[in-house]
Amino acid sequence: MDILLLVLHVFLSLGIITLVLLQKGAGASAGAAFGGGGGGSGGGGVFGAAGSANFLSKTTAFFAIGFFVNSLVLAYLAANRDVQTDSVLDALNAPITELSVPADAADVPPTDVPSAVEIDSSSVTDLPPADVPPPAGE
Repeated sequence: MDILLLVLHVFLSLGIITLVLLQKGAGASAGAAFGGGGGGSGGGGVFGAAGSANFLSKTTAFFAIGFFVNSLVLAYLAANRDVQTDSVLDALNAPITELSVPADAADVPPTDVPSAVEIDSSSVTDLPPADVPPPAGE
């Protein structure tokens, strides 16, 4: 049904574009109303005597109403969809679960790195304390 509504939406939008481009603008007859020739001058006012209720404008209004209603239906269907998305914003709002240690992580053998207690102090080089400034010659 979503695909059908999307196809209808595309046709309605293309129809509105086509109908608007086919219509003559209101300013096109303004020059004729002020004596510019073209057969439309005389008694019709600025926008001509025909008025704006011709076939193209009524059809454009029909397409616009259909486009508006179809937009509302598509927005409603999109808002009430139960599809799981991989959105970053959804991940930020998700509840935080506790981290669990995998069963095989507890069985990790000890490493060969000596602990701090096993380090012999003779292997550490003589370093000056951190608060002593370096000699002036350097």
